[in-house]
Amino acid sequence: MFEYMTVQEAATKWNISQRRVQILCAENRIEGIVRLSRVWLIPKGAKKPAVHQTAGFLWVQTRISS
Repeated sequence: MFEYMTVQEAATKWNISQRRVQILCAENRIEGIVRLSRVWLIPKGAKKPAVHQTAGFLWVQTRISS
């Protein structure tokens, strides 16, 4: 039988936020995850996915004059 941990347990184990774990689950970046209703179940042996870093975007609000 497989052993699973919750989002809260994974967040503590990997030292990241619960929301980040939920996002990783939603993006299918964790192998073996199962979703039952609104609960994500993560295999106890799952490894923390690598971080995808971007160049960092600068969002500039521009105003177009007519």
